Amino acid sequence: MFKLNILFKNGFRSFFSFTKREYNGLLVFVLLILLVQFSPAIYSFFKKEEKTDFTQFEKEIEAFEASAKTNNTHKYSSTPHPDSKHESVRYFDFDPNTLEPDGWKKLGLSAKQVHVINNYVSKGGRFYKPEDLKKIYSISLEDYTGLLPYIKIAPRQNSYTSTKTPFFAPKKEKAIVELNTADSAQLETLPGIGAAFASRIIKYRNRLGGFYDKEQLKEVYGLDSAKYVKLEDQVSVNPASVTTININTATFDDLKKQPYLSYKQMNALLQYRKQHGFFKSPEDLKKILIINDLTLKKITPYLSF
Repeated sequence: MFKLNILFKNGFRSFFSFTKREYNGLLVFVLLILLVQFSPAIYSFFKKEEKTDFTQFEKEIEAFEASAKTNNTHKYSSTPHPDSKHESVRYFDFDPNTLEPDGWKKLGLSAKQVHVINNYVSKGGRFYKPEDLKKIYSISLEDYTGLLPYIKIAPRQNSYTSTKTPFFAPKKEKAIVELNTADSAQLETLPGIGAAFASRIIKYRNRLGGFYDKEQLKEVYGLDSAKYVKLEDQVSVNPASVTTININTATFDDLKKQPYLSYKQMNALLQYRKQHGFFKSPEDLKKILIINDLTLKKITPYLSF
């Protein structure tokens, strides 16, 4: 037991004891740590504080503020600057819808501004109230403010007094378009009908074989009742120009062009004809159960027997 204690003490001392070399190294390491920790304080102690001279900067600020005051004085002064375009401005009451270019120039506007206004008016633009002048992009807020008190727009004339023709003159009759012979250009003269609708009308007309009633226009894709009402008085139909199909010799390919018959109805019609012989009249088609009265009414004008 005694020997174990001696061994333990010797081992403990040997583990925590330092050689002279190790002791010197530890001392240097501690000094380095202290030096790094206190180096900012040592640096600030020996470094003299430098003072910045703001004298020149303050002078420049004073000069800038004085310049800004001068510019504001010129900007809001009621007396025009000698070099300003308002030097020769002479304000007077005017109507922007009728004022000539020379008049705009007398009001202080530049040639570019006058050109923009004339271009607007020549293309159908109109000033309905004084505030409309502000919408012209070339007119600055300063120009608009100066002109506003002098804008006097004449009341707009109604459709009867604006033309030279007396209001009681007879209305010019509109041309009537025959749907079965009209080309795209003629169809496009109808209200609400552009190139796309004209093309659809012709395609549907060809598929039908022609129109026998002008209300069939409502079957054209996109041509609703509201659009039809606008043009119904300007169209006519000649039923005699409708192309018919001989029901007793027609093939499936002949029948499938007809939009009023479904594939099932076409097959039933051909099968019935094959089993019972030729049809003599539209009444014979009623014997085909899947062809109802409405379909028969629509398809009859396109059949021959």
